[in-house]
Amino acid sequence: MQPHKVVSREEWIEARKAHLTHEKEFTQARDRLNEERRALPWVKVDKAYSFDGPRGPQTLNELFAGRSQLVVQHFMFAPDWSEGCRSCSFWADGFERMIPHLAARDTTLVAISRAPLPRLAAFKTRMGWTFDWLSSAGNDFNYDYGVSFTPDQIKSGARIYNFGTSGFGVEEAPGISVFFRDDAGNIFHTYSCFARGLDMMNAAYHYLDLTPLGRHEERLPYPMDWVRLRDQYQPAAVPASCCHE
Repeated sequence: MQPHKVVSREEWIEARKAHLTHEKEFTQARDRLNEERRALPWVKVDKAYSFDGPRGPQTLNELFAGRSQLVVQHFMFAPDWSEGCRSCSFWADGFERMIPHLAARDTTLVAISRAPLPRLAAFKTRMGWTFDWLSSAGNDFNYDYGVSFTPDQIKSGARIYNFGTSGFGVEEAPGISVFFRDDAGNIFHTYSCFARGLDMMNAAYHYLDLTPLGRHEERLPYPMDWVRLRDQYQPAAVPASCCHE
């Protein structure tokens, strides 16, 4: 960490007020970005998907649970993995308790992965999560929405992730997709984000951003190398599996 100037309370207030001006500029820019996002065109979803869930097979329509908005957290968990990605678990720990608050605003949030339901259920129990987590093992949902890739796609080295802006070295990638259902039951895909686009949904990172050290990930092999599954920090029992291993 760079050495910091130590000043009086009065000088600190003046410096903080100057920074507050920049924070307000950022907030206003973010508000404009949010408005622009809401004004994006939509794509009607005509393909039928069936997911394996704790209440049996469910269609995409049923995932809305009677609400008009659906947020899907694409959780990295390949069919042959023994546990979920630790980075996606980092995000899941954050949204676990948001579900009732989102529901109060006509929004349902679910997680979807390609792993079979029994593996999802076992890992969910281990982590103490309560959100709905469904398996897309029997359909193309993950591939259609840009978070799962075939071996040939990966070998090609093509830019297959984040709207063709980057490659991805493994079969599963993180993302979020948003859908809207109108009064007639039509479903529309309204938004997706990947990579750093997921950043704003991780409250822990934003708390760290307030601290002098920040995220302090600069010298790590990759930014989230420090992240572990919640039950593996103390004590560090077994190395957590993740997309990067």
